[in-house]
Amino acid sequence: MTYKEFIPGEPLKQYVKCYYIYESDTKAVFEDKAFATGCIEFMFNLGAGRWQTDTGNGFQTTPLIELWGQVIQPLTFKSLGPNTMLGIRFYPHTASIFLNTDVSQFNNQVTNLTDVAGNSIYTLHAKLIDATLINKRIELIEEFLLSRLSLFEKKLDKTVLINGVIKELKRDNFFDNIENVATRYGITARYLQKLFLQHTGLTPKLYSKINRFQNSLQLISKKNGSLTDIAYECGYFDQSHFIREFKSFTGSVPSGYNPENSSAILASPNK
Repeated sequence: MTYKEFIPGEPLKQYVKCYYIYESDTKAVFEDKAFATGCIEFMFNLGAGRWQTDTGNGFQTTPLIELWGQVIQPLTFKSLGPNTMLGIRFYPHTASIFLNTDVSQFNNQVTNLTDVAGNSIYTLHAKLIDATLINKRIELIEEFLLSRLSLFEKKLDKTVLINGVIKELKRDNFFDNIENVATRYGITARYLQKLFLQHTGLTPKLYSKINRFQNSLQLISKKNGSLTDIAYECGYFDQSHFIREFKSFTGSVPSGYNPENSSAILASPNK
């Protein structure tokens, strides 16, 4: 298995966290879990293999053009056969621009992106298969995203606001309440909560929890200190609070998590 990330071009840097490619040439079945990252992703299956996700009623094959909504609960997936997956990882608040819809409806599921973005995404998928070279594939993706961006420019003001709130929430010394944050932007707390949910799929409080969890995941992967040290460094009240929250996002306690057997570190926006 190989995984590599690519930096977006200048016009899209504020909207796209990265592009990435995942390739596997094995026929063996690979099973893993996706954890909450705070990011929404588009994924294009460009190979012969297939992916499946556990829907709660068994595994189901995902579409060739996937929209991964906010994964809040751990989501088990399988990679079957040799495949090539090309992905777009957006910032928490920016996928909504290109979808022009309330993204909270896609939480905890993998949706057919064609149903949301229309036939133009199907055409892009065909071009990506034909292109083969990664530079050309990224060029095609950026042409598509820029064309979508020009259609929904009216939404940009709201994403600027949400981006400002996210920067506040990510500060290590942030201890304010959402009412005071909303006042600084001249809006009500209720309206801010609504905007945040529509554009990220999350509430501000849940986003903060996911960001804190992702920071702890990085420290665990680096084996940087005891669980107590990690808990306090990431802003948890105590170790039991850390363990409880970690388990809610992964299904396991921190001491039982093995980063060497997980792809979650590769997909982390906090690395």
